[in-house]
Amino acid sequence: MAENTPLRIIIVGAGNMGRRWLAIAEKSPAYDVVGVVDIVVDGARAAADELGRSDVPVTATLAEMLDTVQADAVANVTIPAAHVDVTGLALERGLPVLSEKPAAATLAESIALAAASEVSGRLFAVSQSRRHNSQLHDLKRRAVPLGQVGIATTEFFKAPHFGGFRDEMEHPLLVDMAIHPFDSARFVLDADPVAVYCEEYNPSWSWYAGDAAATAVFEMTGGVRYIYTGSWASPGAETSWNGSWRLSAEGGGATWNGDDDPTSDPESGPSGERLAYGGVSESLHAFADAVNTGAPFSGEIHDNILSLAMVEAAVLSAQTGTRVLIDDVLENARTEAIGAAVDDAVRAALEAWGPAGEHLRTYSSRLVVSAG
Repeated sequence: MAENTPLRIIIVGAGNMGRRWLAIAEKSPAYDVVGVVDIVVDGARAAADELGRSDVPVTATLAEMLDTVQADAVANVTIPAAHVDVTGLALERGLPVLSEKPAAATLAESIALAAASEVSGRLFAVSQSRRHNSQLHDLKRRAVPLGQVGIATTEFFKAPHFGGFRDEMEHPLLVDMAIHPFDSARFVLDADPVAVYCEEYNPSWSWYAGDAAATAVFEMTGGVRYIYTGSWASPGAETSWNGSWRLSAEGGGATWNGDDDPTSDPESGPSGERLAYGGVSESLHAFADAVNTGAPFSGEIHDNILSLAMVEAAVLSAQTGTRVLIDDVLENARTEAIGAAVDDAVRAALEAWGPAGEHLRTYSSRLVVSAG
């Protein structure tokens, strides 16, 4: 694609998040929305009409839409259970994909999609929008002059009464929320997970059926420890939705309350340049740039899986009461993906990986986003 040519994009999913993505893409010169897909076709039609785009085709399935329009990319904003089918079809048809998190409903499905991306030669990326926060980038930038980080912590205390499926989840905090700080910790530390010990628990007053609180201690590459303590049943003195962060390094420390600019002691310099867009908008614009120019994307699937594995490993540790090695979790997921593969080329790609953790880290090491 030419660098300044708008990407003809299909938005799949017209729920609240899908409409948000649609509005961003419609306003951006980086995109030309050519189709909206949702199993509730009337919802897709209403989403397009709300933006004054009654000319945009709508269908119930991506397959129907791909038979109707010419597209350059697909945005997958469906529910997690539908991610593997939507992303898999788009890659099979030769289209790059940007997906809402998680990449898929399971780690094994996500690994299969990474292999499908390799087979197709097309970019598959996941929007970890919390990574695109100017203050988080400043926290990373402030830590650099302080030398080697030894300990990083995130405290997260909120008391949301969501209602609906989250109240009934077995692991509501770890599965639905912890991916954000886990992924952000990898970004800030420029490190990948090695192992985790996690305990889950549910306060006696909790309104959640599953465990709404957890503490996880991750060993990261380089010997850094990342410690996460959080609760979704903590009314009063609540933290930011981004959590409260502290980095302890050999030459000092840096803190961020999740809402205001971070600080460091000793002072390690002024804040850097703000991101152009931030959040989901930053993801969408970075994706367009990656497709058009070949620039790296920090949520590329091989990199993103290492964050998703932190969640699965933490849940497994909490269930078994043992310290869990990340590479074991990844290798078990690769084995599961091979057994479930229906596409011979995807199965062959997975079998050629060798150890899953080593393969994924080889990719992610090429995709580190500089804080400078």
